[in-house]
Amino acid sequence: MKTKLPFLALCAPRHCHILYDNLRIAAFCLAATFAFADEPLPAKGSAKEGAEKTEAAKKPDACCEAATAASIENRESKIENSPAVFSRESIYQLDGKFVTDAGQPFSLGELRGRPVVLTMFFASCGYACPVQVTDMLAIQGRLPAELRGKAVFLLVSFDIARDTPEALAKYRASRSLDSQWVLLHGDDSAVRELAALVGVKYKQEADGMFAHSNLITILNAEGEVVHQRVGLKGGLDEAAAALAILLKK
Repeated sequence: MKTKLPFLALCAPRHCHILYDNLRIAAFCLAATFAFADEPLPAKGSAKEGAEKTEAAKKPDACCEAATAASIENRESKIENSPAVFSRESIYQLDGKFVTDAGQPFSLGELRGRPVVLTMFFASCGYACPVQVTDMLAIQGRLPAELRGKAVFLLVSFDIARDTPEALAKYRASRSLDSQWVLLHGDDSAVRELAALVGVKYKQEADGMFAHSNLITILNAEGEVVHQRVGLKGGLDEAAAALAILLKK
C-alpha cells in the first residue's frame, strides 16, 4: 500500500522552483492591487476646481478692485489739481498774494495764458508814472483790433500804505482804464520780490514820494520777460511789435 505524500512532495525537484516563482509573482500582484485600492482616487472635476481656486486667488476681491480704481483716480485728480509748474524764468513763481482794486484776492499765476504789459508805479506820482501809463495806453491802441482784447495791462503799486484797493479803483476811473487792465495792491514782501524779478528799483523819499525805475515790461503767456522799454522816451513801436508777435501765437 502506497502512502499519499503532501502536495509539495509530489513536485519533482525540477518543477518546484517554477511553482514557487509563480506564487511569488501572484502574491506581489495581489499586494499591489490592495495598495492602489487603499489610495483615494481624485474626485471628479477636482482639477478644474483647483485651477479655478488658483485663478480666484490671483484675482483681487471686488472691494479691492474698487479701492485700486479709486486710488488711481485720486492720484490722477491730484496731478490735475496740483499747483501749476512755472519755468525758472517766470515771474509767476512768486507766491506773494495781491488784492485787486475791486478788493479780490489775486495771484500772478492767474495771468498765465495771456501776454502781459507790466508797470510798477504809485498812484500819487506827479510825472513819471502818469507818462508810463499813457505809454501803455498808446501800446494798447497800436495793437490790431483783432488782437487788442487778448492782452493784459498790469499796474502794481509799490506805495503799499496809500494805494489801497479803494485808491486804485479811483485811479482806474480817473484814467479810464478798461477791463483789460489789472491794478494790484500787495504787501511789502510781495511787491519787493516782484520788483526784484523785473529789475525795478524804488525808494521812498522823506516827503513820501518815490524815486524809482521807469520800465515797461512785456511778459509772454508763461510770465517770462521777453521785452522791456527802459526810460520815458521812445521804444513804443518796438514794444507794440513785441506784444503783437506774442498775441499772434
